[in-house]
Amino acid sequence: MSEHLKIADKVFSSRLMVGTGKHRSNTEMVDSIAASGAQIVTVAIRRLNLDNPKEKNILDFFDWEKYTILPNTAGCKTSEEAIFVANLARELTGSNWLKLEVIPDASHLMPDPVGTYEAAKHLIKDGFIVLPYIHADPVLAQMLEQIGCATVMPLGSGIGSGQGIQTLEEINLIIQQASVPVVVDAGLATPSDAAIAMEIGADAVLVNTAIAQANEPVLMGEAFKLGVLAGRKSFMAGRIQKKSMASPSSPNQGIVSS
Repeated sequence: MSEHLKIADKVFSSRLMVGTGKHRSNTEMVDSIAASGAQIVTVAIRRLNLDNPKEKNILDFFDWEKYTILPNTAGCKTSEEAIFVANLARELTGSNWLKLEVIPDASHLMPDPVGTYEAAKHLIKDGFIVLPYIHADPVLAQMLEQIGCATVMPLGSGIGSGQGIQTLEEINLIIQQASVPVVVDAGLATPSDAAIAMEIGADAVLVNTAIAQANEPVLMGEAFKLGVLAGRKSFMAGRIQKKSMASPSSPNQGIVSS
């Protein structure tokens, strides 16, 4: 098992991806992401103000030789919108990497499986490296892998909900059948959530709100870095088997009797 994460033709030492939304200031955003050790940073292209080229946007606050930019299609309700924004992102950033999101209903923010599949199929044919955000659906995950997606990104729980991983059994099935990296995305609230995802064999996690909205985002960024590292090391070490009854940790032989 490799200590490094490989997606498409790129290799990363960090298995934590981070988002750029919901930060209270650009300084907190930059500093917390630096503390997290993340190398892949997602940016919602549709939410950038591109009308005024003289005005700074999120893209201007990072050294993109240090980070890999992962444009995303957040805010797109249909596959057609996602395809349009994907092409805009490639033109703007020069990157063909894309986190694909198709979310038709803002009241629950659940991804559209059909729209995601149709958009992914089109974008892959058009040369994009597609990382699709999906519900924890093992059937859909396998279909997306079969058409050439570089990863699958099942949700742990609703975006920004902080409910942790509510889809553990489904994610387990996705991990067991996948031959591309599985990235647990959305709903993670604490480093222990990230550790759980990594312990069951996820290849990476993506975190935004839990860091951005923490009381101390820089400290939380570092905490998630450590949670991911601990979970990965635990997975590689191999946990003990669960038993129905207690088992003494000390040997029974040679016990001193009165």
